Amino acid sequence: MEATPTALLKFLLPKTPLLVKTALAHTLSLSSTSAKWDLRTEMTVKVLRHMLGPETKTSSITHAQKLTTKDPGVKGKVWVSRVTVPEEDRGDASRDTVLAAVREMGDGSEEWEEPPARKLEVEWTGYRGGVHTNTPEPANMSEKEKFDNLMKETTSKVTVLYFHGGAMYLLDPATYRPMASRLAREMGGRVFNVRYRLAPQNPFPAALLDAFTAYLSLLHPPPGSPHEPVAANEIVFGGDSAGGMLCLVLLQVLLHLHRSNPNKETLPTTEWYGENVDIPLPAGIALSSPWLDVTRSLPSIENLAHYDYLPPPSSMQKMRYPPCPAWPTSPPRADLYCEASAMLHPLVSPVLAKDWRGAPPVFFSLGEEMLRDEDAVLAKRLDAQGVVVRWREFEAMPHVFGMMLEALPASNLHFEETARFCKEMVEGKILQSSGEIIMAKTLARKEVALRELTDIRDEEVEVTTRGARDRIAARHGDVVAEMKPML
Repeated sequence: MEATPTALLKFLLPKTPLLVKTALAHTLSLSSTSAKWDLRTEMTVKVLRHMLGPETKTSSITHAQKLTTKDPGVKGKVWVSRVTVPEEDRGDASRDTVLAAVREMGDGSEEWEEPPARKLEVEWTGYRGGVHTNTPEPANMSEKEKFDNLMKETTSKVTVLYFHGGAMYLLDPATYRPMASRLAREMGGRVFNVRYRLAPQNPFPAALLDAFTAYLSLLHPPPGSPHEPVAANEIVFGGDSAGGMLCLVLLQVLLHLHRSNPNKETLPTTEWYGENVDIPLPAGIALSSPWLDVTRSLPSIENLAHYDYLPPPSSMQKMRYPPCPAWPTSPPRADLYCEASAMLHPLVSPVLAKDWRGAPPVFFSLGEEMLRDEDAVLAKRLDAQGVVVRWREFEAMPHVFGMMLEALPASNLHFEETARFCKEMVEGKILQSSGEIIMAKTLARKEVALRELTDIRDEEVEVTTRGARDRIAARHGDVVAEMKPML
């Protein structure tokens, strides 16, 4: 949507009845959420839900991608230095390492195609102080000079390897520049924001391969990189929604490589630009509303829809993606991100990954949202396996509320908690696992035991996701495939 007064008026005018009804219900305390939300939150969530739901005409995949990946330019309180990780001279070994892990971690029934190697674009992003919000980036400045200026404003060693959200088929690092700048400011560090390949044009495991490439390029910079090698204990994986999923499946690949390494006294290695390089684990994982179940089948997907702007699957069954160059695929595929047979692969739906022993600490920040159950199942499993978990659940907040409702006090706290975790990981502070529920209006904190986050057993998760996968597979080739709004 164009960011002009005329375009905004054109967008809002047809929604006037909805806005009036919502405001009246909230003011009279007739809304089920008026006790938890302020009016601005109520209006924002209801409008977003209307935009994404069956009441609104559906856009094609191609149109949605064009809209959500458009580069708005760089201005304001952000430094951006664009980097390309070249394909030339990289070799096939790192790609083969990932593809071997995909094969070894599956059960052999999954169908997927090997993605080609390609150059990878990444944005170094940092906070730029002393300028107005509309100040353009300096003209005639090289990317290296921008990076050097970015580094002058960092005060800590924290580097966040960031993967954006968007259900694996939408959005872009350019969309995330304001968020990345804010996170960089809060932690005094910098963000390495990855432009990974999007589905449906690039299905699983293309994005995973790009994530692995990005991590190696931090540890072992390719020729021409502006940065020096970054130590693994100074790197935190970060991501929201689908980007959170990408953090965890990348971690699963690394854990698999460590478990499979025949020499436990050394790190696993791979060949990278002609050299044999180590593959260590990062300092930590920072997640915002991570999407962990591609089948979208656990109870909170429906039961907590009243606090979310994402429409539940039950309301989307009659919606269709208009045909476009991107979708349906040829031959037809049941899911945007992967073949139906691969939906339960632990590198597609990490809620099904069983072994997390040896993982670095993991931070969860989420709302009382539709993805709550899958996040709680994984957090409980991590804790049971001895992984340090920091759980921060914000009462009555929707999906990725820190970005969608950035003016809320709860959103400010989300960024503070995320930055604190990242800094503590890089500083080497010993953490204890903890769980807290943060009240919607007062921000009062209530402790919660991680073992009590959910009553859903692992066996139930397997049965539920398998049933959902089978229902999706039965629609194979049907463009009616259930829509996944902007996770």
